[in-house]
Amino acid sequence: MSEDNIQLAVFFGIAALIALATYLKCRGHGRGASSSNKEYFLAGGGLSWIFVAGSITLTNLSTDQLIGMNGNQMALLAWWEFAAVVGLLILAKVFLPVYYQNNCTTTTELLEKRYGNKNIRAVISSLFLLGNIFIFLPAVLYGGSLFMKSNFNSELPLIVIALCFAVVGAAYSILGGLRAVAVSDTYSGVLLLGMGMLVVFLSLQAINFDFSGIPKERLTLIGDDDSPLPWHVLLTGMIFIQTYYWSTNQTITQRAMAAPTLKEAQKGVFSAAAIRLLIIPPMIVIPGIVSFKLFGDVDDAAYGMIVAEVLPTWLSGVFAAAIAAAVLTSFNSILNSSASLYVCDLHENYINSKPNVPRLGMISTLVYVVIALALVPVYAQAESIINLVQELFGLLSMPILGTFIVGLLFKNVDPRAAIIAVLSGSSLYGFFIFVWAPFHYIHMMLITLIFCVSLALIVNRLAFGKIARLIRHQAREAKPG
Repeated sequence: MSEDNIQLAVFFGIAALIALATYLKCRGHGRGASSSNKEYFLAGGGLSWIFVAGSITLTNLSTDQLIGMNGNQMALLAWWEFAAVVGLLILAKVFLPVYYQNNCTTTTELLEKRYGNKNIRAVISSLFLLGNIFIFLPAVLYGGSLFMKSNFNSELPLIVIALCFAVVGAAYSILGGLRAVAVSDTYSGVLLLGMGMLVVFLSLQAINFDFSGIPKERLTLIGDDDSPLPWHVLLTGMIFIQTYYWSTNQTITQRAMAAPTLKEAQKGVFSAAAIRLLIIPPMIVIPGIVSFKLFGDVDDAAYGMIVAEVLPTWLSGVFAAAIAAAVLTSFNSILNSSASLYVCDLHENYINSKPNVPRLGMISTLVYVVIALALVPVYAQAESIINLVQELFGLLSMPILGTFIVGLLFKNVDPRAAIIAVLSGSSLYGFFIFVWAPFHYIHMMLITLIFCVSLALIVNRLAFGKIARLIRHQAREAKPG
């Protein structure tokens, strides 16, 4: 058997084993018309801390991090992961107690309960959906398909590989709901983290653990004004980016809301934070730094080149399976969270309060898949997929976080004031990014957040005659549903 055939056999064999293990773990759950949205979208509150931690970790870790961050070829990018630890701690100690206290299925359900209005929930949910469907799903498909095409030197059209990812990812989401997604995430995560750390070790071994000759700006953790992460952005918008991503983003937070108790959920989040502190940083910077010493400034090609250099041929199929797992878990996680946003926040509130959840989830998922596939050729034309995603996503993050902050900290706020602040904040950030950028974009995120919170309170007072009052929260042990 040729090396290429061995590589393919190992790849498909591992993928099949993960699918079989997931089926055996999840059979009998989340199937049939009688399944509720709690079962289908929150795994019936049955995820142990291990699966909460595993799913959170791998939902976030995909080709954009491994390839994009290593492509910067500098240690500075590790700050994204260190800051993420703080974001996860905020999720565990600040947001999760409130979600559990209010028995939320989606993060946006909290907004309806805080503002006493379903329309604010629908508006924010729609923004999340737009970001998922038109930004993240096609970007994940494109990035993963491009990597697999290069890894196997395949002559298949990119859209065919994307279709394969889409079909398998949709199957996990449709047939098993969040339970299957979280279980497959965890099993795949063991493989990806193991292979990722092996690449780190072999990379260091390739240079005899000697970093001499590498410019100091590639090794420092203190970025100057011309670096991708100047040191001062760590003191302004960085923490709020992490708070938004880990604490209000349905794709991530949904996993932590699916545990049987608040304490079990927090245990899973703390474990995910430990993984992100100890394991992820070296995976997303060291191979890139080593590739600089070996190959020079090669940008996004760095990770692929170092992997090809250090991994023995017989392990390439295993590594390809690990990367495919990362792509699939990100894709099916976004699919499942998008379906939950539509079913719980829009369909049940405005169309039918008691739908056939699995059937409706399947239909909405298929629609999202078709749209994402249609956009893959569009994303293929982008010069930098990472920069494109960051620019587009920034239009939503701080305005949405501002709505959550106002809802959590204040009472007697008119939901129309919050909606006005969201729309105005998106416009302001768009102006900063596309017209006039006086500061680093992370600084401008903080400015946008302050603007949104302030505008909501001002409009609430001047336009609707209400005075917002600070409230205090008392979390209790509970589970969603």
